[in-house]
Amino acid sequence: MCEHVFVRWDNLKIEQEEGTKLPGFRDPATVRTFDAPEAMGIRFYEVNAKSAINEVPKQSRMPFRYTINPYRGCTHACVYCFARPTHTYLGFNSREDFEREIVVKVNVPELVRAELGRPSWKGAHVALGTNTDPYQWVEGRYKLMPGIWEAMRDYRNPCSVLTKSPLLLRDIALFRELVEQTEFVANLSIPTLEEKAWRATEPHTPHPRKRIEAVAELRRNGIPTGVLVAPLIPGVNDDPKQVEELLGLLGEAGAQSVSAIGLHLRGEVRDIWFDWLRQYRPDLLDHYERLYARGAYLRKDERERLRKLAPGWSWMKGLRRGTRRDTGHEPAEVTEQRRRESQATLF
Repeated sequence: MCEHVFVRWDNLKIEQEEGTKLPGFRDPATVRTFDAPEAMGIRFYEVNAKSAINEVPKQSRMPFRYTINPYRGCTHACVYCFARPTHTYLGFNSREDFEREIVVKVNVPELVRAELGRPSWKGAHVALGTNTDPYQWVEGRYKLMPGIWEAMRDYRNPCSVLTKSPLLLRDIALFRELVEQTEFVANLSIPTLEEKAWRATEPHTPHPRKRIEAVAELRRNGIPTGVLVAPLIPGVNDDPKQVEELLGLLGEAGAQSVSAIGLHLRGEVRDIWFDWLRQYRPDLLDHYERLYARGAYLRKDERERLRKLAPGWSWMKGLRRGTRRDTGHEPAEVTEQRRRESQATLF
């Protein structure tokens, strides 16, 4: 275990420390729990990852091909989270384990810098926050994101982030530097303003209005910023007046793009969601059986209805598919690294 892992936590009381092996990781994980109130009942598995930049499957509908996920599992505990089934690859379940057994890839910043520096890397757009939230509560302790953004800045690599947390404002100085060097977009997910719907479906996320305030602060600092109104959930957060109010506030905050997506129920998430309905909204069960009778996606007519609620707008077309900006020069650190690597290939 790298020395810096322990330094990060030297001011906290460690209640438990043990070793365990997780599939896909070369070293045993150091398991920790802490006496911070917000972390009660949560275990953190510190691991050394083999790689940081992941290629998105070609069949994916995502508008980017590469992503980075510093954490696996998410304390936000969003009921509908499509990433829940990925936790089963680690020997955990996709329900409470996804929310309470959090894998921390402590060496991700170093890996990102090394992988961006490879001659084979062509500077493709890298998206963060596509699986679990990189600014979930634990990021405030481990502080992995600044090192990732510094590497992106130094290599002038196009990138973006999607989060539900205003914690990203901590790194706003780095975002300004990124905008000067390459293409960067900050995106926040804000599905609803309605308190009951928010607390029931996203129980441990920051308040939606705090996220809107974060949009405004990012725009005041000149950061390209978008909002994903997602998921729109029939019968839960799709009241037209509520959606209209949210869109109005986003416009006032200066959001440069807004898009909406209906609820997807892939794999085990379908069972988790239907269990939630049985407990909280049994009146909607029959309706959802009809809406999702053909699989993971809403019926076409319902998708169209939701699309009309939030048709979206954008003044940032092209940013998400960019490649590394050609500025005609590289930072001295990058140039020196490439020189060493090219010499090494001679032998």
